[in-house]
Amino acid sequence: MTHATEQPEPRRHVLIVEDEPRLGQVLGQAMVELGYTATVVRTGEEALRRMGESPHSIMILDLNLPGVGGLDVLEKVRATQGDVAAIILTGFGDLESAKRAIHLNVVEFLTKPAHLGDLEIALNRAEQRLRERDIERLRQRISEGMEASTSPAGGGDSGGPNDATLKLEELEKRAILASLERHEGNREKVAKELGISVRTLYYRLSQYDPRK
Repeated sequence: MTHATEQPEPRRHVLIVEDEPRLGQVLGQAMVELGYTATVVRTGEEALRRMGESPHSIMILDLNLPGVGGLDVLEKVRATQGDVAAIILTGFGDLESAKRAIHLNVVEFLTKPAHLGDLEIALNRAEQRLRERDIERLRQRISEGMEASTSPAGGGDSGGPNDATLKLEELEKRAILASLERHEGNREKVAKELGISVRTLYYRLSQYDPRK
């Protein structure tokens, strides 16, 4: 089996929407220290433009922005990029904003100034949510493929072991390793074929030895 030389795990991109220049700079530097790349913008309008040009999987949003507010930005992004994981920052909280944040499936609602430790915990939760989304998406595709292969139109038994009796975890592993073989270890091509992020692929590969 052919595999590419081990490469460092890719950094995930974070879009920071903060109208206070100093705080935006601090947050951007914190992202670098935590292993991310960051783009910092100061308005909701610019955030929407950036997300349209180059979608980010994680957003850190100030609740109170000039013009389009943080939750309004998130609502608009959700309409076109529903999978984004959002962390809300606010200088003060209120019940209605909290309710709306919950409705928009926000990862965390942090009060400024947020401690680096709290921000790191929120980012870890965002990462977990994105991985779970990717894994669920992959397993759904596998399940649909199993149903197609066992239907009368699918031709029935292929002569090998009955994959329908195997756990989805094992089928997921097989799908990833088979795709790695097809693409000679090119992780970007594998992630694209499987419909998951490259970062999720690295996470999954870290859980078992792809050489076996």
